[in-house]
Amino acid sequence: MVDAATSDRLVASGPDTQGPSDQDGGENSENMAIPLDDLEADPLVTSAAANNGAQTHESELIEPGRALALADFQPPRLGAGEKLIRLAYRLGVPGSTLAAPLKKPGKPRLLATVESPLAGERAAGVALRAGHFLIHGVKAPIAQMDWSSKALLTPPFELAVHGFTWARDLAACGPREQCTGTAERVLSSWLDANPKPAKGAAWTVRAAGHRLLNWLVHAPLLLGGQDKHLRNRTLAAAAQTARWLDRNVSKADDRLAEVAGWTAITAAGLLLPDGKPRRLFGEAGLMRALGELVGEDGGVLSRSPLDQMEAITLLTELSACYKATRRDAPDAIDAMLNLLVPPLLAVVHSDGALGSWQGCNAVPGERISALIEASGVRTRPLRDVRQWGYQRVNAGKGLLQFDAAPPPLARHTRSGCASTLGLEFSHDGQRIIVNCGGAGVAGGQTPVRIERGLRASAAHSTLTLDDANSTAVLIRGKLGSGVGEVEVDRRTQMLDSSTGKGGSATRIEASHDGYAARYALMHRRIVILRDEGTELRGEDLLVPSGRKPKRGKVGYAIRFHIGPGIELGLSEDKRGAGLALPDGSYWQMRISGDDKGKLAIEESLWVDGEGRPQPIQQLVLQGMVSRGGANFTWLLKKMG
Repeated sequence: MVDAATSDRLVASGPDTQGPSDQDGGENSENMAIPLDDLEADPLVTSAAANNGAQTHESELIEPGRALALADFQPPRLGAGEKLIRLAYRLGVPGSTLAAPLKKPGKPRLLATVESPLAGERAAGVALRAGHFLIHGVKAPIAQMDWSSKALLTPPFELAVHGFTWARDLAACGPREQCTGTAERVLSSWLDANPKPAKGAAWTVRAAGHRLLNWLVHAPLLLGGQDKHLRNRTLAAAAQTARWLDRNVSKADDRLAEVAGWTAITAAGLLLPDGKPRRLFGEAGLMRALGELVGEDGGVLSRSPLDQMEAITLLTELSACYKATRRDAPDAIDAMLNLLVPPLLAVVHSDGALGSWQGCNAVPGERISALIEASGVRTRPLRDVRQWGYQRVNAGKGLLQFDAAPPPLARHTRSGCASTLGLEFSHDGQRIIVNCGGAGVAGGQTPVRIERGLRASAAHSTLTLDDANSTAVLIRGKLGSGVGEVEVDRRTQMLDSSTGKGGSATRIEASHDGYAARYALMHRRIVILRDEGTELRGEDLLVPSGRKPKRGKVGYAIRFHIGPGIELGLSEDKRGAGLALPDGSYWQMRISGDDKGKLAIEESLWVDGEGRPQPIQQLVLQGMVSRGGANFTWLLKKMG
C-alpha cells in the first residue's frame, strides 16, 4: 500500500501548491479544486439574488415521526357474525369452540404447505450442515449451544436460535432431503430445552413471533423427516406458542416486535385447524400495529433500514401463507408493502448496498434486490421525504444521502443513533463519505461493547460540540433528550454561467436544535451537489439560538468518515486533503471558515455488509469556536 503521508498523488492542492491535475497545462485547469479564497468569497447561505432562477420550496419543519392514520389500514370488512366471533375470541373463547362448537377439537396439523419467495443465505446454511451457526461472521458450534431461554446470547444469536431465522438459510443451501437431518437436530435440541413457555429470551414476543412463523413457513424442512414423534411435538409446540402469543402479543417491547407477533398469529389462523377466529383476531391486531409502526411516508418510525427490511420480510412471508391457503390477502397488506419498499430504496447507495443509518450496516445489494423481488413490489425510491427523513440526491454517478429529520423516539428504536445532519456520499459504486454504522448487528464480529460508540454523533459524518452527542445515547438502544425538531429546505438551483460552467445543482439546507439547550447554538448544514455528481459543496454554521449570544468558546469537531480502500494525504497547510480511490480516481477536499482549525487524519471503522468492522480513516476538522457563532465551508471535488 502506498504511504498516504508521503505520496505525491495524495497531497491536496492549496492556494499556493500545484495539484496533479494541472500537469497537463491550462486545458485541464477547470478540474482544479476551488481555491480557499474562492470558498470564502462564495458562501453557501443563499441570498435573495442567488435564488434567482432557483426552484424554491417552502421550508418544512420536521418533528418526531407520526404514525399512519388507522383509517388507512383497517382489517377486511366483516359481517355481524364474524365480528361476534372475533370479539368472543378476543375475550378468551377457544377457537375450536367458535369454529366447530359441536365437534371435538382435532389434533394439531398443517392445512397447507407454504412456498416462501424469500431466499436465505447459502453460506450460513452450508455452515449449519457443517455443524455450526454462522451469524455476522461468527461461528458457534451447534453441539456447544445453550438452547435454554436463560442463556446469555448476543442479540443476533438470540434471534437466530430462538426465532429460528436460520431455517431460511438452511433451506437455501441444498435439496430438502439433504438438510432435514440438520433441521431436526437443532429443532429437537431447542424443544428439549424449552418444553413450555417461560421467562427469558425465547419467550419475548419478537422471538416467539419469528419462531412460530418460521415453523409454519418452513414446515416441510423442519417436519419432513421420518421422526413422527418430533413432528407431533413440534405441532403441539406451535399450537402452544400461538396460544401464548394470543395472550401476550400486546406486551411486546416495541411496535415491530408486536407486528412480528400479530403476523405469526394470523399465519397460525390460516394454517392450523379451527383457525378462523384466530385469523380474524390476528388481522385486526396486525392492521392496528402496522398503523402504529409506520410513518406517513412509509418509513418505520425507528428510521432503521434494518427494521424496514424486517417489516417487509414479515409481510412477504404472511402473503405466502395466504397464497398457500388459496385465500386473498387483505388489501391493506399489499398497500403496506407498497408503502414500505420506496423508503428502503431511498437509502440504497450507488453500489446497490444500504447506507449506514440508525444502526444499519451496509447490507449487500443482492440481499436488497432479492427482498424487493420477493415482495412483488415494483417502484422507485421515495421522493417525498417527511418523517423517514433521509434526503436522497442522485446526480450523474454521484449519490448523496442526508439525514434531515430528528432521531426516532425512544419507544420506537432498538439501535437509535444521534445522526442528525449526517451525510453519506458515493460515486460510481465507491463509498467516499460514510458513517460507521453497525450498531444493530453488534454481537457478531462487531463487539457489543462498542455498540454505544457506533450510535454516537461522532460515529457519523457531521458536526459535534464539546465531544457531546446531539441527542443523548442511552443503554439498550434508546435515545434521550436532544434534537427536537429539524427545519429543512430543498431546492434545485441554477449555477452561475458566467464562469463557463453553468448547469444546475441540488441544494439542501437543514438545521437542528440538539445543542441549543446546552450551548445556545443551532447547527445548520448546507450541502450542494452538482448535477454531474463530481462536486459536493458544504457549509456548517453555528448560529446563536438566543437573542444574546453566550460568552466564551466551545470545542467543535467536523468529521468525514472516509470509505474503505481510500488512501488519504494532507496538504502542507493542513487545510485540505487528497483522496485516492481504489478505482484510480482522485478527489480533493478543501476547507475554510472563521476558525484556524486544521484537518487531521484519524483512525475510524466501518461495519460492512457481513457485519464485520473494517478499519478506515476519517478527516477531522476541530478546534475552539466562539459561542457567538461561526461557519465552516468545505468542498469535495473529483480531480481526475
